[in-house]
Amino acid sequence: MKPRHLFALLSAIIATAASADSYTIDPRHTFPSFEVSHYGFSLQRGRFNKLSGTLDLDTGAKKGSVEITIDTTSVDMGFEDWNKHMRGERFFQTDKFPQARFVARDFAFDPDKPGPVNGELTLLGVTRSVVLKVGQWRCAKHPILPRQLCGADLETTIKRSDFGMNTNLPGIGDDVKISIPVEALKDS
Repeated sequence: MKPRHLFALLSAIIATAASADSYTIDPRHTFPSFEVSHYGFSLQRGRFNKLSGTLDLDTGAKKGSVEITIDTTSVDMGFEDWNKHMRGERFFQTDKFPQARFVARDFAFDPDKPGPVNGELTLLGVTRSVVLKVGQWRCAKHPILPRQLCGADLETTIKRSDFGMNTNLPGIGDDVKISIPVEALKDS
């Protein structure tokens, strides 16, 4: 390869890498919640209180990636005895699987509104493809901090049996709706 072609290739790689912005998920404003039918009588809801993650956005290439790790021991159903039950062998098995993880390596990104985010969810040691629908979306200067902030409302529905969580099927529903308000601050 001629030196000028090598230089052009390296410049293009560096320019692409430099145009991606990294963000850190704000755990105070990001909490996945879920709802599932309880024998057809009601929708029971819970959430996870602890998570971490990163978001990378390349507005020039209109692409992004995201990684979120959820601490499943932080499941919150509103009552400590119910939380213990949900952490146990019949549901989240947090002794064996203390984390769930969502990874999307390459999703289409439009600064006005990203399209669906195709990724993989790992839960109970099982990885399945999941598509997150993007609702509200906004990137702008944070109203208080001197940094860029991006936020969205994400939603998907999974079948818990796809991940091996089969307790009390079909009484407790198989379809689990997941909603995630998410905010991420641009790294300085």
